[in-house]
Amino acid sequence: MSSEQIIFDFSKDTDISSWNVIDDGVMGGQSSGNFEINDEGNAIFYGKVSLENNGGFSSVRYQFSQKKVNSFTKIKVRLKGDGNRYQLRIKENRNDYYFYVGTFQTNNTWETIEIHLSEMQPKFRGRVLSLPNFSATSFEEIAFLIGNKKAQYFRLEIDKIYVE
Repeated sequence: MSSEQIIFDFSKDTDISSWNVIDDGVMGGQSSGNFEINDEGNAIFYGKVSLENNGGFSSVRYQFSQKKVNSFTKIKVRLKGDGNRYQLRIKENRNDYYFYVGTFQTNNTWETIEIHLSEMQPKFRGRVLSLPNFSATSFEEIAFLIGNKKAQYFRLEIDKIYVE
């Protein structure tokens, strides 16, 4: 059995039309996120978080056919951040109203962050739910979110997302 399974591996030819930016505009906020492929073939999630009109977040989400993860223990992402804190979010079922969330701090260099699946907490609109941490055998949505309760510019460069 393979020691890792790719969730998404970006390249210059990657079709990112299935990735959707969702900002706080859904609630009246004024944050603005963008998602594109750069000349090096990496995804760039960038923009500005605004606190105007009760705003405060930007996210990018990707839904896919169910990925079995019962033989894996962590999600890993090769990325280059901007020094900001982000959330990695997954949904067992794309129709769930909540995500399982793990946070990570970036450090302005290329790094591979890892989040143990069993440590991802169920959250809805920033609140921890009284449900167990992620323990499912599969998931079918992944997202990155920035929402640090402050106005800020952000830029997250992503090379590869996988489970191990």
